[in-house]
Amino acid sequence: MAPPQPKSGLFVGINKGHVVTKRELPPRPTDRKGKATKRVSFVRGLIREVAGFAPYEKRITELLKVGKDKRALKVAKRKLGTHKRAKKKREEMAGVLRKMSVGPQSH
Repeated sequence: MAPPQPKSGLFVGINKGHVVTKRELPPRPTDRKGKATKRVSFVRGLIREVAGFAPYEKRITELLKVGKDKRALKVAKRKLGTHKRAKKKREEMAGVLRKMSVGPQSH
């Protein structure tokens, strides 16, 4: 999308509107909502280590191992509800597989 043009001060036309100066507002607390801190990342990693993977996550990893990426996406979408969440989960599971395949060779 093209950057917005400055207002012309006229009430008709493509750049219609009152000319105002944009104020620089201080950052709001809600702007950092959902940002993963070091502590949160550590706790999530620990929980993942202890609890392991859910059955559907195991199924997704198995499908990715045999190269059925699209089927893995469909399974994830069915379980998670949205396409965006499913893509994120598939990438997460693919990352886990990559880590597992690299891990044993380093010993």
